[in-house]
Amino acid sequence: MADNDSLNPVIFCGAGPGDPELITVKGKKALERADLVVYAGSLVPRQLLDWAPRARAVDSAGLNLDEIVDLMASARAGGQKVVRLHTGDPSLYGAIAEQIRALEERKIPCRIIPGVTAAFAAAAALGLEYTLPEVCQSLILTRMAGRTPVPDAEALEKLASHKTSMVIYLSAGLVQKVAAALEAAYGAGAPCAVVYRASWPDQQIIRTRIGDLAARMTEAGIKRQALIIVSPALDAGQAKPSRLYCRTFSHGFRKAAEDPKKR
Repeated sequence: MADNDSLNPVIFCGAGPGDPELITVKGKKALERADLVVYAGSLVPRQLLDWAPRARAVDSAGLNLDEIVDLMASARAGGQKVVRLHTGDPSLYGAIAEQIRALEERKIPCRIIPGVTAAFAAAAALGLEYTLPEVCQSLILTRMAGRTPVPDAEALEKLASHKTSMVIYLSAGLVQKVAAALEAAYGAGAPCAVVYRASWPDQQIIRTRIGDLAARMTEAGIKRQALIIVSPALDAGQAKPSRLYCRTFSHGFRKAAEDPKKR
């Protein structure tokens, strides 16, 4: 049974990719009830704070971990409802583990409300299905090693060798290295795309080939806040119909019709 403290957890909430209307209903309700919202000001648009009319809003961009945790803990100790608002989905490059660990060391419960990550807003903008039948059935979300390293087994060159759909975060400033790694696996002529600030009013889309990727991004002046997407699904000629809706395919909710070709 929950004790009184667990009835007022610090809520880590996914803000979505940028468009304020892409926050979840549960996330919006949490903001409406909040007394304090600590938000990632460099990535979360201030329009999202319109959902929190009575809350004090604090931009965490200039704060370190200890300051963020102290702020949330102090507010909660005063009986306030605290929402930590992260861009996209908190579980992906959100640095929430260290915050939750520090709060739990103080016996402060936490709850996570998921959000829409930019990879899915980018797919919507591109009209893209990452998983096409018999073409590509996996999606890799990753980043290029930079100031923050990645495990050797997850080097971009190794992940790219699978030649499936891949969305590369936090790597626009390393596009030359990204392009080289992708070209070695997919080839210079393989289709790719860049979505800058997916779902924001200033969203930009570049459709190109891997061999031209670096030049196109440099020409557009895109160095940050962009996803690099490579996928066989970007080649419309690769699309094959799903068996899910095939009239001659049975499943638990529909009996197959007779194939006229076999009459």
